Amino acid sequence: MDVSKLAATVAWGGFVLAFILGFAASRGNVCAMGAISDVVNMNHWGRMRTWLLAVAVAIVGASLLQAFELVDLSKSIFQRPRLNWLSAVVGGLAFGVGMTIAGGCANKTLIRIGGGSLRSLVVFAFLGISAYMTLKGLFGQWRVSYLDPFAIDFTRFGLNSQDLPAVVAKVAGIAPRTALFVLAALAAGGLLVFIFADERFRQKGDQIAVGIVIGLVVTAGWYLTGHVGYAENPETLEMTFFATNSRAAESVSFVGPIAYTLELLMLWTDKSLGVSFGIASTLGLVAGAFAWAVYAKKFRLEGFASAADTWHHLVGAVLMGFGGVTALGCTFGQGITGVSTLSIGSLLVIGSILAGAVATMKYQYWREVRAG
Repeated sequence: MDVSKLAATVAWGGFVLAFILGFAASRGNVCAMGAISDVVNMNHWGRMRTWLLAVAVAIVGASLLQAFELVDLSKSIFQRPRLNWLSAVVGGLAFGVGMTIAGGCANKTLIRIGGGSLRSLVVFAFLGISAYMTLKGLFGQWRVSYLDPFAIDFTRFGLNSQDLPAVVAKVAGIAPRTALFVLAALAAGGLLVFIFADERFRQKGDQIAVGIVIGLVVTAGWYLTGHVGYAENPETLEMTFFATNSRAAESVSFVGPIAYTLELLMLWTDKSLGVSFGIASTLGLVAGAFAWAVYAKKFRLEGFASAADTWHHLVGAVLMGFGGVTALGCTFGQGITGVSTLSIGSLLVIGSILAGAVATMKYQYWREVRAG
């Protein structure tokens, strides 16, 4: 296939997948921050079970792609042998705090834009600027100088990746494929047992369908970029991942892609830039959410409630931009896509995001009680 056509196929595929995701997530009111808030404040696990179902499906899908050599996940950013553990912790905490202050994570921001939220459009801009500064600007210098040097190099232990199956295979002396099947079965199986142990959730067909769809979208993203879009570059004669910003296999993630979307819009005439899988996914998610809002007659323009509300959203946006890039992903990019690779770093990031979000929610509740 022609290189330009291959890149276009990957980009358009990302748009279609994210459109489906945006429509489904809007229909099911899926939001990681909202799910955490439900658990912390109301001990209600409904939305969290939907989220965990998506994780379980994505783990099964990604593991099968890896096991049958359709996609080499070791070529993704999540399984690289160098684990920047301090960046993962600090970035995860910052993102967790930021999404709680802003009232939603990166993918929820895009979904709200599709539903008519002007304040989410402002969050989008500040999140994107902050993310870009963390990729290539002032925040990036801090990240590289003070956080990234603290790392664990798995090659020192004879490993070429940081995924759990590789570690288990090395320690237990078993075949990597066997370790992959065992760990994927344990992780996905354990999640499914917990998810469907609740009788009320078993009766919610719509939520179950939404969770499955999200997991399948992540799996399809891996296949699209890691198999369909992986081909020989006729200019360099090297195998290349076409239309991915990381030059690696990717699936659905939103913080970095929001930054690259802003970059493309600002530097449109720069012929070295183009619509990538991530950029197309960002636009597709908004389009899918817009389609649902129009279909359900829920499209409403809304702005900030007050100056304090504006301030909270801006601070949250900056923290999410910095945290999402530093941690190599958000609640979606690490929490589902990254975890689907069974990466140790992804588990560390999502744990840090949860810690940051829960701590912030507890602090907000304490302030409300004290003020009231």
